[in-house]
Amino acid sequence: MRRVEKPWGHEEVWAETDRYVGKVLFIRRGFRLSLQHHEVKDEHVRVARGAMLLELEDSQGQLVAQEMHPGDQRHIPPGRRHRMTAISDCEVFEVSTPELDDVVRHEDDYGRAP
Repeated sequence: MRRVEKPWGHEEVWAETDRYVGKVLFIRRGFRLSLQHHEVKDEHVRVARGAMLLELEDSQGQLVAQEMHPGDQRHIPPGRRHRMTAISDCEVFEVSTPELDDVVRHEDDYGRAP
């Protein structure tokens, strides 16, 4: 297992192959990830603990916000802008294709967007 510190919490990569990656995101209450999209990376998220707000771009290009709780899950296809915001401390399971560096940031609270 590999732990990666992030400004919003941390992630633990528990499975990594040339075909898929499994990780757990630990997001602190009130913090959020970048508004971002992936060119190639295809991911699926499931809330394990806590609550979060997922903003996910729909087919018309609009960001739609959905509150998510334990057991809720969503597919995030390549090209769709998205952002996760922790309503409470939360753990999110993420399973994706292996392109971990495929992140295009549109907005970021921590100065990482262009």
